[in-house]
Amino acid sequence: MEVILAKSAGFCFGVKRAVDQVYEQIEAAAKAAGADPAPAGQPSAKPIYTYGPIIHNEIVVQDLENRGVRVLESEGALDALTEGTVIIRSHGVPKRIQEKIEKKGLSCIDATCPFVKRIHRIVEKESTEGKKIVIIGNAGHPEVEGIMGWSVTPAVVVESEEEAAQFSSKEGEKLCIVSQTTFNYNKFQELVEIFQKRGYDISVVNTICNATEERQTEAKDIAAKVDAMIVIGGKHSSNTRKLYEICSRECAHTCLIQTLDDLHLELPEAVRLVGITAGASTPNKLIEEVQNYVRVNF
Repeated sequence: MEVILAKSAGFCFGVKRAVDQVYEQIEAAAKAAGADPAPAGQPSAKPIYTYGPIIHNEIVVQDLENRGVRVLESEGALDALTEGTVIIRSHGVPKRIQEKIEKKGLSCIDATCPFVKRIHRIVEKESTEGKKIVIIGNAGHPEVEGIMGWSVTPAVVVESEEEAAQFSSKEGEKLCIVSQTTFNYNKFQELVEIFQKRGYDISVVNTICNATEERQTEAKDIAAKVDAMIVIGGKHSSNTRKLYEICSRECAHTCLIQTLDDLHLELPEAVRLVGITAGASTPNKLIEEVQNYVRVNF
């Protein structure tokens, strides 16, 4: 079986940076306690927490948990802390959460992706100047929730053509449109066009990460020429789901898996070419496992 692996598959810059920062804190805590870095299965000496899963990949989160890193799933869990280090997830958090961590006297490590951090700065500035913030993205996604939390006025999330068409604005109100970094680029353009046609006074900042756009374009190109397509990523990963949607439109035999155990491809004998891509939170080791398995077993 011939396999085409997307060059852009796997950890993006922001994810790798965030994960590395957590492991650095584990090592620093162990050294401070006069011990070697904690191996898997043994907690570090100093309490380390991430506010929400550091990235949307269960394998990585589980490994960190095995080393003593705990996930704070709510603001209430943060309120209960009295000591330790809190690492802000790669998706970012609302401004009030970051301020709360600092005010509590906890050690705060900001592992927010720099591209997401840029959106926070844009939203804070533009909303302070009186513009209404429109975020094109997935409502409820942690990155979007974080972005909303940096607007000084209530922000609006738009995900579909219907929501864009139903949007209404006060007369004379200026809008600033930004995007979730992992949103589908073509869909973003379509939604922006709806706002433009309705004559709103808007400024548009395309904040989709270049790596996301590149990953989506490459996945589409590969899926269009292979007999089967495999997308690897966490079940809660927004960018992975979008890769799956893009590939599914190009290739009928497209499957989405979290681990090798999920791979149950039933393919016609005529299949000779398989494509593989992966979300931004997928470890290289897992991608290699899937690639090797497909080459040997199909």
